[in-house]
Amino acid sequence: MLPLLSSGRSRSGRSPGSLAGGVLALLFALVSAIGLALVSPLPAQAAMDVAKQVLIGADFHDQDLRGATFNLTNLRDATFAGSDLQGASLFGAKLQDADLSNTNLKEATLDSAIFDGTNLTNAVLEDAFAFNTKFTNVVIEGADFTNVPLRGDALKTLCGLASGTNPVTGRDTRASLGCS
Repeated sequence: MLPLLSSGRSRSGRSPGSLAGGVLALLFALVSAIGLALVSPLPAQAAMDVAKQVLIGADFHDQDLRGATFNLTNLRDATFAGSDLQGASLFGAKLQDADLSNTNLKEATLDSAIFDGTNLTNAVLEDAFAFNTKFTNVVIEGADFTNVPLRGDALKTLCGLASGTNPVTGRDTRASLGCS
């Protein structure tokens, strides 16, 4: 501690009270900042965006890809087996010979995507949007298409292939498509 002069001030020119007040103010500000950091929610992790990419043979199996964007991406021979793609956008994606078995595609945007030779075994597509999606030579055993809007030609193709029951939702594939 600095010795006091006859005026009651230290050699620095500050009174002992103002020095203590400044230290207390600094300490209060520091404690407040730490407290806010502890109670403030962490920022949300941004969803992956790989739109308009060529990702032939990419391996995305068993990943959390909720909300990811794969718009207009070439995903030929890619694997998404076991991944969570809820709310993801695959608008116009090319998924020839891709593996989407056991995936969660709830609420995904699949419009204008090309599924040719794609494996959708046990996939959950509930509430996905797939009105202009092309399905050819696909495997849909156990897939759940509940509330998925499809064009008449796509529905006819899928009903001709439909079989099995989804192990997650317990829904019959043909029933989820509304096949007669």
